[in-house]
Amino acid sequence: MPPVARQDPYVVKSPHGDRVDEYYWLRDDHPERKRDDVMDYLRAEQAYTDAMLARLRPLQDRLVAEIRGRIKEDDSTAPRHDRGWWYWSAFEQGDEHARWMRRRGGPAAPDAGAPAETMLDGNALAKGQSYFRISSASVSPDGSLVAWTQDTVGRRGHALRFKDLRSGVILEDRVDGTLESVVWSNDGRSVFYVRQDPVLLQSGPVCRHVLGTPASADRVVFEEKDLTRFVNIEATSSRKWLAISSEGYDDNALWTLPLDGEPGTPQPELPLRPGVRNYADHLAGRWVIRTNDAARNFRLVSAPEGAASDRARWQEVLPHRADASIDGFALLDAGIAVAERVEANARVRIVPWTGGQGTLIPVPESACTMGLESNPDPANPEVRVSFSSMVTPRTVIDVDLRTGAQSVRKVQPVVGYDAARYASERVWAQSRDGKRIPVSIAWRRDAWARDGRHPMLIEAYGSYGNPSDAQFDSAAVSLMDRGFALATAHVRGGADLGQDWYEDGRLLRKRNTFSDFVDVTEFLQREGWADQKRTFASGGSAGGLLMGAVANMAGERYRGIGLHVPFVDALTTMLDASIPLTTNEWTQWGNPVESKAAYDYILSYSPYDNLQAKAYPAMLVTTGLWDSQVMYFEPAKYVARLRRLRTDREPFLLHVNMEAGHGGKSGRFERLRQVAMEQAFFLHLAGATAAGR
Repeated sequence: MPPVARQDPYVVKSPHGDRVDEYYWLRDDHPERKRDDVMDYLRAEQAYTDAMLARLRPLQDRLVAEIRGRIKEDDSTAPRHDRGWWYWSAFEQGDEHARWMRRRGGPAAPDAGAPAETMLDGNALAKGQSYFRISSASVSPDGSLVAWTQDTVGRRGHALRFKDLRSGVILEDRVDGTLESVVWSNDGRSVFYVRQDPVLLQSGPVCRHVLGTPASADRVVFEEKDLTRFVNIEATSSRKWLAISSEGYDDNALWTLPLDGEPGTPQPELPLRPGVRNYADHLAGRWVIRTNDAARNFRLVSAPEGAASDRARWQEVLPHRADASIDGFALLDAGIAVAERVEANARVRIVPWTGGQGTLIPVPESACTMGLESNPDPANPEVRVSFSSMVTPRTVIDVDLRTGAQSVRKVQPVVGYDAARYASERVWAQSRDGKRIPVSIAWRRDAWARDGRHPMLIEAYGSYGNPSDAQFDSAAVSLMDRGFALATAHVRGGADLGQDWYEDGRLLRKRNTFSDFVDVTEFLQREGWADQKRTFASGGSAGGLLMGAVANMAGERYRGIGLHVPFVDALTTMLDASIPLTTNEWTQWGNPVESKAAYDYILSYSPYDNLQAKAYPAMLVTTGLWDSQVMYFEPAKYVARLRRLRTDREPFLLHVNMEAGHGGKSGRFERLRQVAMEQAFFLHLAGATAAGR
């Protein structure tokens, strides 16, 4: 029998009304341990899930073996040149974590006979840790030291460590409680980092650590008093400045500190202007700025050093276009590489420093993504990009900035995979209010047909302006081999079709995200892409909110739904400023503390608040005990309430990752079991467990 959580009514108060939450007791904010009654309930849920999935364990094991079998275990990334060194990451047979590698060399190639050096071995560093992740690593300008940040819990709290690459000795310097990023000063004597706020777990002050001194002596060089904003740091492409950005979702500001000499006081470079977002980089004595100032979908401008904020001195580099959204750029001596998006496809354009439309790098498929890779050394004559689609593994390409010639540097090896046996297509569904919704679909040619009799898994995200790119997923091949078609719904709330698509799916238009997904589902079923009785859906985080809303709105359309680390108690969370991310995200969902309209609107769709006594599809809900972005108690409360209310007898399971956070397990093989668990759950419900080879 499933666990039955006790009911202990708690009144959630607000200026606009009170609600009763009978499972509020499941919340425990302690950062290191949870109360015994909470843990007892979570362990009971996990034991029930394990028991219910026991009969699927052989299938799950087969899927894990299949998915792992497609991974080339002794693999590495394509080396990339940066200021006299070639850098890459590598895995050896059985490695869970990457090894960070380098070799001396010039821009054309590594030096003949130069040995490969292991800077960091993630496997050795992870020993004894149930969770381990290196989030960033940065080599000092002279190449003698590496600084890295490591997370051993999964809550984004990192330790900043240092290693002497000449001797191989890890230094005694250690700074705890940092976020991911670290930037070196040009003399290699100090680094800049961002502390983690101990309550909100987000951005704290920017600090400077001088090597050889205690962390307690670190000086705060910048502090944002408004805790609703994110603070980020990075070095400009010129390595002249430390760029400090203070960002909301609707506006931002930029300060700079010199990376040479004593840092002094940050100087404002681009001041805060309501509704204006400016993203800037510096090279060759000029600033290049991606701005939405008078440009809904952004434009690129340049400005002389010292005049970034003087709009009268801005020069147009790439003008605004209604049909294309500019997503980012990379500065190189020989040109500017621009990431843009058209009709839900990401692509890259090369633009000269003098401006103009430049040259678009061609792509061979109708539903695909091409994006900018890391391009750390502006002197390199080529720009690095990557290409992928739902049936084409990730391909790393260097494009000559002068001739446009392409050189393939790496194709993701997928053992046993033959791309010719799979197909993909872009189709367009119509929303109930007349919008065209792009949908990317993939299938195996000899295992699926558009006859309305084959299963389909539909995935989506649709929040924060984050697009849902049509990318290759090696694990998903197991579903296609068993007759599933896969669909990505590019619903409103993401910026798949530009900034208007994003704006039309947030705040008081958020419900468009949910209705779009339902409308896509109805279209795919009506047009024979999906079996109406074997349609599945899955989403994570804000995509889990989407899944919860869809289950309430149109659960009868789905045979099963996966909700991963789902944001399902939206109203209670948005009312509580002490919960990580809440204050930062009022611009996304609305501020129900100050606005009655926002309160009522969030209440109208919040999955937890709209659960009903009716039949629901089979569901698999996952959470991480140490999740800092969607706290474990949201999905736990959701499961407890829905289990009491639902009138069906479909499987309804909560999987609790006791040793992980928002991203799940950290090792490259450890995470496969959860992927295979959802696949086995869906395949069993669809009656499609044997691969159609």
